[in-house]
Amino acid sequence: MEIEHHKVYGLIGFPLTHSFSKSYFNDKFAAEGIDAEYVNFELPDIGDLMEVFDETPELSGLNVTIPYKEQIIPYMDELDEEARRIGAVNVVKVVRGDSDDDFNLIGYNSDVIGFRDSISPLLNPVRKRALILGTGGASKAVARGLETLGVEYLFVSRSARKGVITYSDLTPEIMTEHKVIVNTTPLGMYPHVDECPDIPYECLTPEHLCYDLLYNPDVTLFMKKAAANGAETKNGLEMLLLQAFESWRIWNK
Repeated sequence: MEIEHHKVYGLIGFPLTHSFSKSYFNDKFAAEGIDAEYVNFELPDIGDLMEVFDETPELSGLNVTIPYKEQIIPYMDELDEEARRIGAVNVVKVVRGDSDDDFNLIGYNSDVIGFRDSISPLLNPVRKRALILGTGGASKAVARGLETLGVEYLFVSRSARKGVITYSDLTPEIMTEHKVIVNTTPLGMYPHVDECPDIPYECLTPEHLCYDLLYNPDVTLFMKKAAANGAETKNGLEMLLLQAFESWRIWNK
């Protein structure tokens, strides 16, 4: 019978001021009697990644957050199909060999499932087209999630390029045609709670769904302004919870 050794899981990103994952997993380990701990690794540079493995030989899995979801890819030995397609990794599984310095890193993306499963109950026949605000790593997972749900999307950014329109292009017609609006930008995240994406909020209606990937604060200015115009709103907390479930499944499968 193999002895289960103490395991370490962790989060890499910068800065890591508030981490939902750390408290979620440590509470889970305590409640279920799992001999493991979850640690925050605040890395000023992705080049420091291998040092984390040198200093933490019992590291069994990582979550990856801003700004490293794309930068971590070259360090992976393998990529799951979904992570490859999106071009962003937020879960790393560590597969260990016979010695501490013999290990493979496999990159996955659990944001797609987290986002898809949290937004799908809120979709309906009029919510068939979406605007994705922002074009960073998280926007790619959102786009993929919408794709799997049969929702067409358009990216909105500060600068236009193929498949991307700008905030100044958001006419009343475009706002009427796109009943789902997803904020993947950090605008409005604590402590900058008085910021929000620059969209024409007055064009929103009760038919619109405004989904914010942020969860700190619970109700962002984007959500407040949307709700003031009757739109349905949701924050990113459930998505975070669902992607944490999925991370655990990946590490243990």
